[in-house]
Amino acid sequence: MKKNQIVSFSFAEKPMLDSLLQLDQDIFLAINKDLSNPFFDWLMPLLRNRYFWSPLYLFLVVFFTRNYKRQGWLLVLFFLATFALTDYTTSGVFKHLFERLRPCNNPALKAQVNMLVNCGSGFSFPSSHAANHFALGVFLIVIFHKRWKWIIPLGLLWGLSISFAQVYVGVHYPLDVIAGSLLGCMIGYVTGILFRTLYFSKKWSSGS
Repeated sequence: MKKNQIVSFSFAEKPMLDSLLQLDQDIFLAINKDLSNPFFDWLMPLLRNRYFWSPLYLFLVVFFTRNYKRQGWLLVLFFLATFALTDYTTSGVFKHLFERLRPCNNPALKAQVNMLVNCGSGFSFPSSHAANHFALGVFLIVIFHKRWKWIIPLGLLWGLSISFAQVYVGVHYPLDVIAGSLLGCMIGYVTGILFRTLYFSKKWSSGS
C-alpha cells in the first residue's frame, strides 16, 4: 500500500454482504413505499428537518442555564460537544470510509424510491441524523434519568422517530440508521458519564 493512500471499504466491493444488503434494501422499500400514506408524507419530512427541532434546542439551553446556573452552562457546552463529536465522527470519518450511496442516489434503486425530500450528494452509512439525535437523547438520559424517569422513553423515542423518518423519506437504509443509532448511543453515554465525572455534586447525583 502506498504511503498516505486512503483505505476505503466500499459496500459494493463486499460480496459476502450481498444477502444482508438485499434484506436491508427490501426493508427500506417496505418502509419507504409500502407504508406510504398522506399523514406520514407530511409528518416524516418535518421530523428529520433540523429547523423543526430548533425550538426544542432553544428551550433546553434556556432551561439549563436558568435552572442550573453554572452547571447549566457546562451542560450546554457538553450538549453541543456531544452533537459536534457525533456529527464529525459520522460525516467526517465513517461516511468517507464506507462510501455507501444513498438509496435515492443508487442507480439500481432510485427509480423505485418514493422521494419526499432532497436526496443530497453525501454518503449514506451511517446516518448522521440518527447518530446525532440518539447521542443527544442518551446524553440527556444519563444526566437526568434519576430526576425524571420519563426522559428514558422520551429520549429514545426522539431518536427512533428521526431514524424512522430518514428511511421513510428515502435518504437512508435501515442499516444506516441502526449503525448511526448505536454509534450515537455510545457517544452520548460517554459524554454523559464524562459530565457526571467532572462536575457532579452530591445534590445532583441524588436526583434532587
